[in-house]
Amino acid sequence: MEIKANDYEPSELLRFIRQATNLTQKEFAKSINKSKDWCQSNELGRTNYLFKDLIELANKHDIQIIIRKK
Repeated sequence: MEIKANDYEPSELLRFIRQATNLTQKEFAKSINKSKDWCQSNELGRTNYLFKDLIELANKHDIQIIIRKK
């Protein structure tokens, strides 16, 4: 799956990544020592995760994040 991150909100990106792993919010958050509430709050856009959290999730679940200049 390839996603153009600029087209989405951070909450949507986190949900896409989680859904690609076929994990529940609880399982997904637990994989980087976070709570289900952390995942839910970020997916709903109430809070914003840190870039380091995104990198940790990507590394943990073998997902590549590629940054390209236009």
